[in-house]
Amino acid sequence: MKIDRKRAEVAFQSYVEAYNVQDEKVRLKIEHTYRVSALCDEIAKSLGLSEEDVDLAWLIGLLHDVGRFEQLKNYGTFIDDLSINHAEYGAEILFSQGKIRDYIEDTLEDETIFTAVNCHNAYRIPDKLEARTEMFCHIIRDADKIDILKVNVDFPLEEIYNVTSEELRSGQVTEEVLECFEEEKAVYRKLKTTAVDNVVGHISLVYELVYPVSLELVEKQGYLEKLMNFDSDNPVTERQFERIRGKMREYVAGKNGDKAVEEK
Repeated sequence: MKIDRKRAEVAFQSYVEAYNVQDEKVRLKIEHTYRVSALCDEIAKSLGLSEEDVDLAWLIGLLHDVGRFEQLKNYGTFIDDLSINHAEYGAEILFSQGKIRDYIEDTLEDETIFTAVNCHNAYRIPDKLEARTEMFCHIIRDADKIDILKVNVDFPLEEIYNVTSEELRSGQVTEEVLECFEEEKAVYRKLKTTAVDNVVGHISLVYELVYPVSLELVEKQGYLEKLMNFDSDNPVTERQFERIRGKMREYVAGKNGDKAVEEK
């Protein structure tokens, strides 16, 4: 199966031109898409995949957030709980509406693409997936998480979370979220009740990274440290983030230690 990257890029550009590309939120998602696609390419290459499978990983990255643009247009938000599951919506746009054929004529990988796009934002991927499909799900999920850290540093958190600066800087991390973080788990969406819980939730995505190169990319980019240095006006929250920084640094050091042992 041959994927024509130029054709896919042209199709994506044509798709997003239907939206207000001057809107900061639309621009954010376009740029995020290209970065995630490039990260998928890099992760796939680190796994020694064939050229065809590297191209497929790249394409999944390009397609993973197509649902975001209609979500913003119809609901005015990127918050799934206040609108629609953007991953499932994207898979519907691609396959129920036939948009996938704008990107690739061959139907051979349709099931893999559908599954990877459909569950890229899920708390857990479906059980008992075929091994190859599971791999592509992990690649897009790792790439997406890596770039989400960048987005949370480069763009105002108030806009991302739809909260005021006062809510963000005065709130505390809830105990349930802290407990989940201490257990080295990604914070489940339903546990987040304060604005600052969202910051911890995004930091916790690092626990879910599957591939060694993904953690290497996180450390190289430096956005994790920047996000963990969240500045709060609440002294309780400041102490909470001291715990969070200590825990995550310990986790990353442990992962690096495990890798060093495996390489000997």
